[in-house]
Amino acid sequence: MAEDRVERRLAAILAADVAGYSRLMGADEEGTLAALKAHRRAVLDPKITEHRGRIVKTTGDGLLVEFASVVDAVRCAVDIQRQMAERNAGVAAEQRIEFRIGLNVGDIIIDDKDIYGDGVNIAARLEGLAAPGGICVSRVVRDQVRDKLDFSFEDMGEQQVKNIARPVRTHRVRLDSPVDEPSAAAVATTRSAQPLPQKPSIAVLPFANMSGDAEQEYFSEGITEDIITNLSHNHAFFVISRSTSFAFKGPAVDVGKIGRELGVRYVLEGSVRRAGNRVRITAQLIEAASGHHLWADRYDRELADVFAVQDEISRSITGAIAPGIIAAEIRQAQRKGPDQLDAWDRTVRAHWHIRRFTQVDLAEARRLLEEAIDLDPTNSMAYADLAFARHFEAVFGWGDGSAESHVRLGEAARNAVAADDSDAMAHTALAIFDLFSNRHEEARRRLQRALELNPNSEFARGYLGGSYAFGGDYEAALANLEEAIRLSPRSQLLVIWHLCEGWAA
Repeated sequence: MAEDRVERRLAAILAADVAGYSRLMGADEEGTLAALKAHRRAVLDPKITEHRGRIVKTTGDGLLVEFASVVDAVRCAVDIQRQMAERNAGVAAEQRIEFRIGLNVGDIIIDDKDIYGDGVNIAARLEGLAAPGGICVSRVVRDQVRDKLDFSFEDMGEQQVKNIARPVRTHRVRLDSPVDEPSAAAVATTRSAQPLPQKPSIAVLPFANMSGDAEQEYFSEGITEDIITNLSHNHAFFVISRSTSFAFKGPAVDVGKIGRELGVRYVLEGSVRRAGNRVRITAQLIEAASGHHLWADRYDRELADVFAVQDEISRSITGAIAPGIIAAEIRQAQRKGPDQLDAWDRTVRAHWHIRRFTQVDLAEARRLLEEAIDLDPTNSMAYADLAFARHFEAVFGWGDGSAESHVRLGEAARNAVAADDSDAMAHTALAIFDLFSNRHEEARRRLQRALELNPNSEFARGYLGGSYAFGGDYEAALANLEEAIRLSPRSQLLVIWHLCEGWAA
């Protein structure tokens, strides 16, 4: 019996989806669906037909299209994005439906009406690298069309993408300039680009007042200022000052441009809409270089106490985005080869290993942190995380044994405080050493100091609750543990806080 032959062919693949789709649906589900259908009927479907494309499948907010010609595929993508830009003119930034498009040429496998293979997967990954309203293409696409079409490309370098073994050379289609203009990257480098700090950097843009009432500006500005202040307490981040961030107040500005001008990796933007005694606040965290939305959420509240709501929302947003930034930094560090790792890369890689809570991972975390400290002896975060790794080894009896790990914990914690006495995590690490040395009062004093330095520290708040539980003050224990859970409801330390709650209940 002859084996069935797999049907293959070379094709140009276009992958597209809606940027910020979950946020749009959360804000207005029916309106978003209606607008998306209208855009499909008026722009996408006609353009795909015009350029001889075949829609392979749709996925709610996205679609996959096959073309026999790469020139047709690129022309189709450009026409779609240009028409969408015209349709979005005059639409509020937070209500725009903007597509991200990725294009690749490759060998594909045909299975009934669907298509598979690396050629398809790369197109989908390139779409994820595109900015809202933008187009990313592989090098093979750029090479095949560069002399046939009247627009230029911006080299984005080698990109390591998920489930693809080798890096993909990526280019951004420049929709706004003729071929002979210098790339945006070149302009940014020669004129206004700022170097990226080693640690994660973020700009919090002024939250837009969508209430139609100028008197509500104080509330949206207050939210923004509180988030900037809260993030500034975290010594792991480089936070752009209020005065600089507020220079971007007003019309929507491209986050990629902001990232280049301010030298930041991340941008937080949002809006405030007040109606009567209710307020709706939306926020989204964006990776500036790629336009990726790393996190988004919406908060609906009654305004019984304006300042209490402002404080609660700003702390909730801070607590949500801080882990998202660290997670993004970890992913970036994990893409690098061993010989490319700097002190910060080693620190965030170790951070990931610590949170896995296995003997092997804790040992690997220690190795990375010791290397990070050799590269940068002033790295208080590396010392603090080394203390946490030693703490967990002491608890589980791993590493050098409980007693020796506890001694090493104390050494690392003292070094963390010596490296940066204003780092809340350093004081938390030393407090843990005191706590497990039965110096509960000293531990509580140090944890209170950590909370003075960073009132939003889940770690300091949780361990303070644990210290009260050890000391028998169960009311204070529960209050602090509940606050730790509220500060970071998705924390990997939740199991510890809940165990302490059970003890104190």
